[in-house]
Amino acid sequence: MFIFYFQALSELLSEVLEAVGVNPRVVNRRRDMFLHREDVLTVCEQEGNDITHYHFGSQSEGTTTPGMNSDIDRLSTHNVTNIMYTLSDWKKGKMNLLMVRDRSTPAQHYMLQEYRSDLPEPVTRIDRPYRVIDEQGRVLLSNRGIIDQAAECWGGRHIKRGPSNSFSEDFDYVDAFRCTTLPPEIMAWFSRPEPRHWPSQEIIQAARQCVCFLVPDGYHRSEKKDIEWRITPNSIERKLMFSLNNVQIQCLVILKMIKKEKFEKYMRHEKCKLTTFHCKTVLFFTLEKTPSGMWTKLVLLECIVKCLETMLAFLSKSECPHYIVEGVDLFDGKLCRECQVCLEQAIRVMIQEDMHVLFHIQMDDLGLRMLEPFCEVGRGPGEDVNARICGKLVHDMFQIYVRSLRIICFIQCNDSNEEFETRLINKITYLQSLETEVRDDHRKSFFIRFFVKNLLSIKASVVSSHNAQTGQPIPQDMMTMFEKSLHTDVTSSKLKLASMLYCRGELERAASLLHDVEFDFDRSVQPVCGCGIIPYNEELSDTFCEYMSQNDNPETWTKKLTFCVRFLREEKMCVPQFLWNEMNRAVGDDVDRRNYNEREWMDWAEVDTRPFLLYLQYLTFRDLGDRHKQQKAFDSLKYIATSHDEWNKLFHPETVGNLYGHCLELEGNVQQALIVYRDSQSYKPRNNAANHHIARLERDMNQ
Repeated sequence: MFIFYFQALSELLSEVLEAVGVNPRVVNRRRDMFLHREDVLTVCEQEGNDITHYHFGSQSEGTTTPGMNSDIDRLSTHNVTNIMYTLSDWKKGKMNLLMVRDRSTPAQHYMLQEYRSDLPEPVTRIDRPYRVIDEQGRVLLSNRGIIDQAAECWGGRHIKRGPSNSFSEDFDYVDAFRCTTLPPEIMAWFSRPEPRHWPSQEIIQAARQCVCFLVPDGYHRSEKKDIEWRITPNSIERKLMFSLNNVQIQCLVILKMIKKEKFEKYMRHEKCKLTTFHCKTVLFFTLEKTPSGMWTKLVLLECIVKCLETMLAFLSKSECPHYIVEGVDLFDGKLCRECQVCLEQAIRVMIQEDMHVLFHIQMDDLGLRMLEPFCEVGRGPGEDVNARICGKLVHDMFQIYVRSLRIICFIQCNDSNEEFETRLINKITYLQSLETEVRDDHRKSFFIRFFVKNLLSIKASVVSSHNAQTGQPIPQDMMTMFEKSLHTDVTSSKLKLASMLYCRGELERAASLLHDVEFDFDRSVQPVCGCGIIPYNEELSDTFCEYMSQNDNPETWTKKLTFCVRFLREEKMCVPQFLWNEMNRAVGDDVDRRNYNEREWMDWAEVDTRPFLLYLQYLTFRDLGDRHKQQKAFDSLKYIATSHDEWNKLFHPETVGNLYGHCLELEGNVQQALIVYRDSQSYKPRNNAANHHIARLERDMNQ
């Protein structure tokens, strides 16, 4: 009877976890999306930087749920630096750093001695910042450089946690060095004595091809912690995580839930912390000593208990070994003995009570969901959590796309117009050649085509703007280029073409294209912005999420996405003249008040798609003399600009307010326009073109 109870409860728990996203479909979608992000960020920043980005942690492994609010972990390596374990690894023309240590160096840590780039000889004097000379005369690299650069980059919003630096609690960014070879303390893992039930020989052989990293994190009790770098085998850990079946992943998710809701109250001291990495380590050791055939849905509860027993063994010995790196105690500096004793007692009670603790977990309504078969528990309408997860993953992925495109444009914009066009052409050529190389990789091939289409749209617009400035006609090949780029998303590229046509006086063609855009713009289309701005209400529609859940092909995703419309200064002749003010929005010291993200886009015109559609319709039908359609566009724009609910959905509400104010001016209602501009200014006092419009109108009224 007891066995039947455990099996029934295990099956119920597994089904509940599947309902909140811990199932093969969502786990695989998470992994694919974060691998996708790695590729996008790496390709985006390759020009002149040679940086490789990796995503590690819960989000990229698929071991999270919406209720966990897991942060996003990103590790970036600068490939111009060559990390040597021996002098045979030296490379000419590189910044060479030799991994060194002495008797006082803690386990898992190394110091980095600098070697010359022209000869395999050590540097003997300090001629760069963040170098120190030790008692042996070695020039060593301090880890403070990466930390201080991050602090300067993020400014007052800088957050440091261990080796990570960020501007937000939702992200962990780590700058690291990639090791040329695996050091001995990691190689020892491959020759641990057999037998072990997990991982398989195939996984172990694949792990041999992985890399490890050195992160800027010294040992907490070391006197030399500012010059120590910690080894981390993230790639091997990810290889192990990707080999797990769904029940094993569910087991880890439950351990993390228990840790978060039940164990954290036993952290008696501020510096004590039981981490998700402790939970992962416990799972790894449990898997190693447990037959693989045991990990099935019907014995999920028993698997969780076995993991807790492994944790009990570590707590009783007061030592938690690192699964891969030899000689490391993961409790050291994380968990004092008093907290270990408290946790040990709590775990014993949980096991004795047959894991009834699961019914009390509030995260993702886990306890309530498990009680539903036994009693009436109302949680409101049945929400498809899995669909919402899939929708958000796709939405966030395209935010990365658009932001990466913004970074590419920002890199080019430091040049003159002619240099800008040349560099843009070179970037397009580079991406097209890269697409040929990765043709068999569907994921990479798709996003490269995406970038190429968008850059072609920018190139066509830049050339058209230049020709308009010099009084030349638009070459036919530029129109062809515009047409090739029309399907980057539902609307933005089409609106850029419509804007160019309006500015060239081709009103009928502009009106026809605007009609097509309006027809395609239904409620399932989801706006996306890459400016780092989050609206007050960025709720994804159920229709959008369901569509993204049912479609695995990225080619279909763009049919339900619309990106904010962006015009660079080089495109200004293709945008209505009123929006030129958005490209020169700074007043006084506004430029100095811009944050990290704003520096990259505030010299451009950026506007939400639907308001810009309505604004272009208003201008086009006004010039065509179609008052009925002009009034319809005006009323719709007014609703968006004045409705509290609509305003809260906008990425650039101050710009939308300014567009509405301009329409009021054209309607002859200058006083109301001034009120609207002041409302826009009130929302965003600095770096807002409304300041120019207010000054202009007040000056005109005083003359």
